[in-house]
Amino acid sequence: MGISIATAPGWRSREYQAIVAEISSRARIARAKGVGAVTAAEREAKEWLRQGFAALQQGRSKDAADFCRKAISAAPQNPDAHFLVGLVALDMNDLKTAARAFGSVTKLAPRHAAAWAQLARLFMRLGQPARAEKALEEARAAGVRDAPVADLIGVTSSMLGDQKEARRWYEKACALAPDSDEYAVNLATSCMFLGDNDGAKRVLETVLGRNDRIAQAQWLYSSIEKAKSPARGDMLMARAGGESAPAAAFLAYAAGKEFEDCEAWDKAFTAFETGARAKRSLVDYDEAAEEKYFAALESAFNEEWAATPRAGVDDPSPIFVIGQPRTGTTLIERIITSHSDVDSAGELQQFRLSVRRLAKDGGGDRPQAEQVASWREIDAKALGAEYLRVSAPMRGGAGRFVDKLPGNYQFLPLILAALPKARIVHLTRDPMDSCFASYKQLFADAYFHSYDQGEMARHHARYRRLMAHWRRLFPGRFLDISYEETVGDLEPNARRLIEFLGLDWQDQCLSFHEKTGAVATASAVQVREKPHTRSVGRWRRYETQLAPMRRALEEAGVA
Repeated sequence: MGISIATAPGWRSREYQAIVAEISSRARIARAKGVGAVTAAEREAKEWLRQGFAALQQGRSKDAADFCRKAISAAPQNPDAHFLVGLVALDMNDLKTAARAFGSVTKLAPRHAAAWAQLARLFMRLGQPARAEKALEEARAAGVRDAPVADLIGVTSSMLGDQKEARRWYEKACALAPDSDEYAVNLATSCMFLGDNDGAKRVLETVLGRNDRIAQAQWLYSSIEKAKSPARGDMLMARAGGESAPAAAFLAYAAGKEFEDCEAWDKAFTAFETGARAKRSLVDYDEAAEEKYFAALESAFNEEWAATPRAGVDDPSPIFVIGQPRTGTTLIERIITSHSDVDSAGELQQFRLSVRRLAKDGGGDRPQAEQVASWREIDAKALGAEYLRVSAPMRGGAGRFVDKLPGNYQFLPLILAALPKARIVHLTRDPMDSCFASYKQLFADAYFHSYDQGEMARHHARYRRLMAHWRRLFPGRFLDISYEETVGDLEPNARRLIEFLGLDWQDQCLSFHEKTGAVATASAVQVREKPHTRSVGRWRRYETQLAPMRRALEEAGVA
């Protein structure tokens, strides 16, 4: 993204503050000498800003930074000059400078909706969700009349885990800019997340009808529409070969899905491998950092911590479904939410964000392994209350609700402490099927370990070790349920599940595939079918190609 900060000296946070202070001092002197000089300077600043925004749009970040300096020198109180500083800093990935610059905009122009929206997203990226929520409130209160601002509010709402709110803002962005493919794709993604696949399909058909080169739209469309022939997959793979890595990843994964639908196994694996290679080149996955993080979790949440009494919130309404992605979590959720006393809240980020809010150090941008120690000291009752508060908008009218974010397994000790009457269901699945199911799936901004066979396998081994640690510390506090056993013999496993949740049995829990509600998952097509075992052992169709994955699992001690 742009040039590195090192090649554009003068825009780090402290230096930016110093520059602004010096320029403001000169501006006061200029104003004391007369209004005319200031007016001329403002005209000059306007021209520097015009050139600066043009340079940034053309990818000339260093030139844009130079124009920023000139514009601020000419008119230090001009909000647009500081806004451009923020955009340039974002392009250079200098988040702290960007936050200071957009903060300056809001001081100079308190109802600058775009600056508040930029701040909200920045605070999320900096691990400060409470500040992000406040900035979003300011952005909404300022009045949103521009499509980019509406879209940005949607993006940040999604990052905060409020997908319904995100969808409302994406819809507003599309209404303000009906010809924008970018905003339409965001809306389609939000529809899919909320399980409105019909709505997503309508949006995508409109986008692809006017521009079939939108790779992400092609991928989303393949995700919700079952292919009847490999012809479309062939077309997508042909296009992928000539595209940049981001577009190639979307197209190749879309092709892989199309080929699997048609049982063209060799073509499917080639497509998945192509997509994974392209995506891996784009993500910053630090395996060593993850190893330290998992080790920190085991060290922080140990026997001494588990034996210490804590007073959480005695609310039995939450049901957490945890594990690895693509292991049957949606199947289990559908069984549970077929019960009349339970609603689906979707895959919520709310527990993780609540932890970040209440941690003494606020999370920040420090490595996760360094943050874990502060999690030990979080007040359990405050954490439970905060989670219930922020998850309330995602609940329906039933007495219980399911939070189906698989990665909540990382926070299992905190969930048990904060919400001692909550129920936790942990999905297990054959390691090779589990790893391959993730490897062949293109995720949004998560699961960066899943794009390399070895990295995927080693992550899976770390996850299994952590779950074994939790099992030793908290015996009987969560239910392990097997994907293979459940699809192989549904009724006894469904009954065991419902009994564990403390619910009376209802026969409709066996006919979840007839349920007409939303399905916020990549498995939306499958869960509308009767239970089947077609995915059990699916990895064996690619046994030769997946040899590196199997070898890495064996070396990690996972059978």
